[in-house]
Amino acid sequence: MSTLVMQHPPQAAANRLQDATRVAAVALLLGIPMIGLTTVDQGGALQVASRWPLLGAFVAAAFFGRLLLRYALDQWQHRRQTRPHAAAAGASSALLRRIGWGALLIALLLPVFFSDNRYVVDTATTVLIYVMLGWGLNVVVGLAGLLDLGYVAFYAVGAYTYALLSTQFGWGFWQALPVAGAIAATFGVILGWPTLRLRGDYLAIVTLGFGEIIRIILVNWSELSGGPNGITSIPRPSFFGLPFKPAGDEATFAAFFGLPYSPNQRIIFLYYLILALALLTNLFVSRLRQLPIGRAWEALREDEIACKALGMNVTNVKLSAFALGAMLGGFAGVFFAARQGFISPESFTFNESAIILAIVVLGGMGSQLGVVLASLVLVLLPELGRDFAEYRMLLFGAAMILIMIWKPGGILAHREPTLRHQPPVAAGASQ
Repeated sequence: MSTLVMQHPPQAAANRLQDATRVAAVALLLGIPMIGLTTVDQGGALQVASRWPLLGAFVAAAFFGRLLLRYALDQWQHRRQTRPHAAAAGASSALLRRIGWGALLIALLLPVFFSDNRYVVDTATTVLIYVMLGWGLNVVVGLAGLLDLGYVAFYAVGAYTYALLSTQFGWGFWQALPVAGAIAATFGVILGWPTLRLRGDYLAIVTLGFGEIIRIILVNWSELSGGPNGITSIPRPSFFGLPFKPAGDEATFAAFFGLPYSPNQRIIFLYYLILALALLTNLFVSRLRQLPIGRAWEALREDEIACKALGMNVTNVKLSAFALGAMLGGFAGVFFAARQGFISPESFTFNESAIILAIVVLGGMGSQLGVVLASLVLVLLPELGRDFAEYRMLLFGAAMILIMIWKPGGILAHREPTLRHQPPVAAGASQ
């Protein structure tokens, strides 16, 4: 009996050396004008001085750093390939479930431990908004495989719908929520219909243009949207009609429950409100993945031509993905407008679409938990980097690069299958 032994190919070390040499050469070319040469003041005149030892140390650090990084990545990849796949998949799924339940527990208890810290609760609320947006875009990009660079447009449609309905017609939050979602879904169909034959880069360009069209309309249609000044005095959501105000002539939340009034009560209520909306979104998307429409999205993502050959109505599948993703973005927009009390076109730029898409890609396309982890990274990193001033975005970009090097498929590239094959039981197996 022979034994198969898996090992690295002999040229792996040579490939690592070549790769590290190329990185060192690039570091040398970039480092000569930036590090190797500098200007000094000598008698009132600028002179060029060299710093070759510092440049050499920089190039050496780039060479050996790249060499060690490639070695570590190769070793990790080798261990993954030699590990039994079935056992690894089962262990990974169990671990992800435990992480998910742990994250939910932390989310539920966070306001309890930070009830007096408005900054922490506000930041957590922002994270949950991006989680909800990421789960909505995950339907379009992660499940259906349709690249959308204008997702912020549906976010804006939901926000402005609630702002107009509440300020012009006196609608409440819960009244406007389904209407805003329906209008956003309509815009999703309007975007999806003319782009049905487009894929890849062409689809990305059209969706990018759609997002910019919505923003420009909001800027110039002053009679409807308020133009660059936006819409102010948007009503905040209440607790079943009980506003979060100091005790007065009308019934308030604090007076009804016999509590001393605190401004943090409204902050905590908004946090639990977006948490509930996000959990409902996750439940909705997870349920859709198990239905035929969800499996059709994933099939479309893998091979559109094969789907057409099997008789699948690709048109309806794409439109459903665009509509449902847009509806979820509209819901998030309603909450954003209610939370801020003020909206303007500057809140819905392309940068927001890029951040939401980065959350989906970095988290692992199709992974619900990955979206949560990526939202934490992309929201908390800029907040933690405020003390570094001009280096803040540099650290942010470096962190994103490292994530994509470490996990090219996203933080959680593993996706739980929606349908498992159950092998038939042998005739005498149960006896």
